[in-house]
Amino acid sequence: MDYEDEAIREVMHVMWGSRSRMTRSLERGGHGEMFVMRELMMHGARTPSQLAEAMRVTSGRVSAVIAALLRKGWVTRAEDPEDRRRVVVALSDEGRAAIHEHSEGMRDNLRWIFKRMGERRTREFVDLISEFLTYMSLLRPGEPRPTDEQIHDAFARRNDERERLRAAACVARAVYDDDPFLGDDSADPAAANGVSCPTDQD
Repeated sequence: MDYEDEAIREVMHVMWGSRSRMTRSLERGGHGEMFVMRELMMHGARTPSQLAEAMRVTSGRVSAVIAALLRKGWVTRAEDPEDRRRVVVALSDEGRAAIHEHSEGMRDNLRWIFKRMGERRTREFVDLISEFLTYMSLLRPGEPRPTDEQIHDAFARRNDERERLRAAACVARAVYDDDPFLGDDSADPAAANGVSCPTDQD
């Protein structure tokens, strides 16, 4: 995997996965549709309340986003098989295709930028944005600054997540022949049956 693909995967991951309010605000500014679809891609069918919690918005706001996605045919609604009183939302085949198209366009744009920046500056940028967003994920308006222990734990989680992401991307590419960004984030590296998934930068 060349440095552009590695950087693209990590930047897209931190932007989608960051718990910072800033990142989520950017997604909400785009009507929240791709955020909801990415949540469904990563976690499977979700209830509207689970989506509202993930986006940190009101149930009314999520209902409006879901209604827009239903009109486009990108999601489906059904009774929760485990609790018929609840409704769950899931991606449709058309929705998965839309995410793939959106991600391809974003990846092409990022690849062009990183080629212009060069490998050294790209790697520095990825490390800096990951560090920045890790700090941002710890901050809440009106709350005390995080302790040294909280900061240490946050960066330990970040490093563990980066290693897991690299391994899952390798498995998805080598075993499932899948897109390294859209592949199953829960893939077990052991399933590679001997496929080597490097974790150190060359």
